[in-house]
Amino acid sequence: MGAAVWSAPTMLGLALPLFLVTMASQNIPGMAVLAVNRYTPPSRPLFQVTGVFTLLAAPFGGHAVNLAAITAALCAGPEAHPDPAKRYWAAVIAGATYVAFGLLAGAATGLIAVSPPILIEAIAGPSLLGSLGGALMGAVHEADGREAALITFLVTASGLGFLGVSGAF
Repeated sequence: MGAAVWSAPTMLGLALPLFLVTMASQNIPGMAVLAVNRYTPPSRPLFQVTGVFTLLAAPFGGHAVNLAAITAALCAGPEAHPDPAKRYWAAVIAGATYVAFGLLAGAATGLIAVSPPILIEAIAGPSLLGSLGGALMGAVHEADGREAALITFLVTASGLGFLGVSGAF
Protein backbone atom coordinates (compact mmCIF):
# COMPACT_ATOMS: atom_id res chain seq x y z
CA MET A 1 0.00 0.00 0.00
CA GLY A 2 1.42 3.39 -0.97
CA ALA A 3 1.98 6.32 1.35
CA ALA A 4 -0.78 8.87 1.76
CA VAL A 5 -0.26 12.10 -0.13
CA TRP A 6 -2.05 15.44 -0.02
CA SER A 7 -3.87 16.50 -3.15
CA ALA A 8 -6.17 19.37 -4.03
CA PRO A 9 -8.83 17.11 -5.60
CA THR A 10 -8.98 15.10 -2.37
CA MET A 11 -9.39 18.28 -0.34
CA LEU A 12 -12.18 19.45 -2.62
CA GLY A 13 -13.90 16.08 -3.00
CA LEU A 14 -13.60 14.71 0.53
CA ALA A 15 -12.40 17.13 3.17
CA LEU A 16 -14.49 20.14 2.15
CA PRO A 17 -17.78 18.21 1.99
CA LEU A 18 -17.07 16.57 5.37
CA PHE A 19 -16.29 19.99 6.87
CA LEU A 20 -19.48 21.54 5.46
CA VAL A 21 -21.66 18.61 6.51
CA THR A 22 -20.17 18.66 10.01
CA MET A 23 -20.72 22.39 10.37
CA ALA A 24 -24.28 22.26 9.00
CA SER A 25 -25.46 19.08 10.73
CA GLN A 26 -23.59 19.09 14.03
CA ASN A 27 -21.78 22.28 15.05
CA ILE A 28 -24.37 24.91 14.12
CA PRO A 29 -27.35 22.87 15.43
CA GLY A 30 -25.27 22.03 18.52
CA MET A 31 -24.78 25.74 19.24
CA ALA A 32 -28.51 26.31 18.68
CA VAL A 33 -29.40 23.54 21.14
CA LEU A 34 -27.08 25.04 23.74
CA ALA A 35 -28.56 28.52 23.21
CA VAL A 36 -32.13 27.22 23.55
CA ASN A 37 -31.13 25.71 26.90
CA ARG A 38 -29.55 29.02 28.02
CA TYR A 39 -25.94 27.93 27.66
CA THR A 40 -23.90 30.54 25.82
CA PRO A 41 -20.36 29.30 25.24
CA PRO A 42 -18.25 31.39 22.85
CA SER A 43 -18.40 29.65 19.47
CA ARG A 44 -14.96 30.58 18.15
CA PRO A 45 -12.93 28.70 20.82
CA LEU A 46 -15.28 25.70 20.56
CA PHE A 47 -14.81 25.47 16.80
CA GLN A 48 -11.04 25.95 17.18
CA VAL A 49 -10.80 23.13 19.73
CA THR A 50 -12.94 20.76 17.64
CA GLY A 51 -10.81 21.65 14.61
CA VAL A 52 -7.57 20.87 16.43
CA PHE A 53 -8.93 17.55 17.73
CA THR A 54 -10.16 16.69 14.23
CA LEU A 55 -6.63 17.25 12.91
CA LEU A 56 -5.22 15.06 15.68
CA ALA A 57 -7.79 12.30 15.10
CA ALA A 58 -7.50 12.27 11.28
CA PRO A 59 -4.33 10.15 11.10
CA PHE A 60 -6.12 7.48 13.17
CA GLY A 61 -9.26 7.40 11.01
CA GLY A 62 -11.31 9.98 12.89
CA HIS A 63 -13.12 12.15 10.37
CA ALA A 64 -14.68 14.84 12.53
CA VAL A 65 -14.73 15.96 16.14
CA ASN A 66 -17.78 18.14 16.63
CA LEU A 67 -20.41 19.45 19.05
CA ALA A 68 -22.72 16.46 18.42
CA ALA A 69 -26.09 18.17 18.19
CA ILE A 70 -28.16 15.16 19.27
CA THR A 71 -25.95 14.50 22.29
CA ALA A 72 -26.09 18.21 23.15
CA ALA A 73 -29.88 18.06 23.00
CA LEU A 74 -29.94 15.03 25.29
CA CYS A 75 -27.47 16.45 27.79
CA ALA A 76 -28.42 20.14 27.90
CA GLY A 77 -32.17 19.93 28.42
CA PRO A 78 -34.21 19.60 31.60
CA GLU A 79 -34.66 15.88 30.89
CA ALA A 80 -30.99 15.37 31.79
CA HIS A 81 -31.50 16.95 35.23
CA PRO A 82 -33.85 19.61 36.60
CA ASP A 83 -30.87 21.55 37.98
CA PRO A 84 -28.85 23.05 35.08
CA ALA A 85 -25.72 23.01 37.25
CA LYS A 86 -25.88 19.20 37.45
CA ARG A 87 -26.56 18.45 33.78
CA TYR A 88 -22.87 17.98 33.10
CA TRP A 89 -23.25 14.45 34.49
CA ALA A 90 -25.29 13.54 31.42
CA ALA A 91 -22.37 14.65 29.23
CA VAL A 92 -19.90 12.69 31.37
CA ILE A 93 -21.99 9.51 31.09
CA ALA A 94 -22.53 10.04 27.35
CA GLY A 95 -18.80 10.58 26.83
CA ALA A 96 -17.90 7.43 28.79
CA THR A 97 -20.47 5.46 26.79
CA TYR A 98 -19.06 6.76 23.49
CA VAL A 99 -15.53 5.82 24.57
CA ALA A 100 -16.71 2.31 25.49
CA PHE A 101 -18.45 1.92 22.13
CA GLY A 102 -15.34 3.24 20.39
CA LEU A 103 -13.17 0.67 22.14
CA LEU A 104 -15.59 -2.10 21.17
CA ALA A 105 -15.70 -0.94 17.54
CA GLY A 106 -12.50 -2.83 16.72
CA ALA A 107 -14.02 -6.11 17.92
CA ALA A 108 -17.22 -5.45 15.98
CA THR A 109 -15.22 -4.61 12.87
CA GLY A 110 -13.22 -7.82 13.25
CA LEU A 111 -16.41 -9.86 13.60
CA ILE A 112 -17.90 -8.28 10.50
CA ALA A 113 -14.65 -8.74 8.56
CA VAL A 114 -14.72 -12.52 9.08
CA SER A 115 -18.42 -12.81 8.27
CA PRO A 116 -19.43 -13.92 4.80
CA PRO A 117 -20.45 -10.95 2.62
CA ILE A 118 -23.83 -12.49 1.88
CA LEU A 119 -24.62 -12.52 5.62
CA ILE A 120 -23.80 -8.83 5.93
CA GLU A 121 -25.95 -8.01 2.90
CA ALA A 122 -28.79 -10.14 4.24
CA ILE A 123 -28.75 -8.24 7.54
CA ALA A 124 -27.97 -4.72 6.29
CA GLY A 125 -30.34 -4.62 3.31
CA PRO A 126 -33.64 -5.32 5.07
CA SER A 127 -32.66 -3.28 8.12
CA LEU A 128 -32.38 -0.17 5.92
CA LEU A 129 -35.73 -0.61 4.19
CA GLY A 130 -37.70 1.12 6.95
CA SER A 131 -35.38 4.12 6.94
CA LEU A 132 -35.43 4.36 3.15
CA GLY A 133 -39.22 4.04 3.02
CA GLY A 134 -39.70 6.68 5.71
CA ALA A 135 -37.29 9.07 4.01
CA LEU A 136 -38.93 8.60 0.63
CA MET A 137 -42.43 9.07 2.08
CA GLY A 138 -41.33 12.25 3.82
CA ALA A 139 -39.63 13.53 0.68
CA VAL A 140 -42.61 13.02 -1.64
CA HIS A 141 -45.38 13.76 0.85
CA GLU A 142 -45.84 17.37 -0.25
CA ALA A 143 -46.85 17.69 -3.90
CA ASP A 144 -44.98 21.00 -4.31
CA GLY A 145 -41.53 19.50 -3.77
CA ARG A 146 -42.14 15.97 -5.04
CA GLU A 147 -40.27 16.31 -8.36
CA ALA A 148 -37.30 18.07 -6.76
CA ALA A 149 -37.08 15.35 -4.10
CA LEU A 150 -37.16 12.56 -6.69
CA ILE A 151 -34.56 14.26 -8.91
CA THR A 152 -32.32 14.80 -5.88
CA PHE A 153 -32.68 11.12 -4.95
CA LEU A 154 -31.88 9.97 -8.48
CA VAL A 155 -28.81 12.21 -8.80
CA THR A 156 -27.57 11.04 -5.41
CA ALA A 157 -28.09 7.36 -6.26
CA SER A 158 -26.55 7.72 -9.72
CA GLY A 159 -23.00 8.26 -8.52
CA LEU A 160 -22.75 11.42 -10.63
CA GLY A 161 -19.89 13.72 -9.66
CA PHE A 162 -18.77 17.25 -10.49
CA LEU A 163 -15.23 18.57 -9.84
CA GLY A 164 -14.51 15.53 -7.68
CA VAL A 165 -17.57 16.07 -5.46
CA SER A 166 -19.99 13.14 -5.56
CA GLY A 167 -23.77 13.31 -5.79
CA ALA A 168 -24.08 11.96 -2.26
CA PHE A 169 -22.70 15.26 -0.96
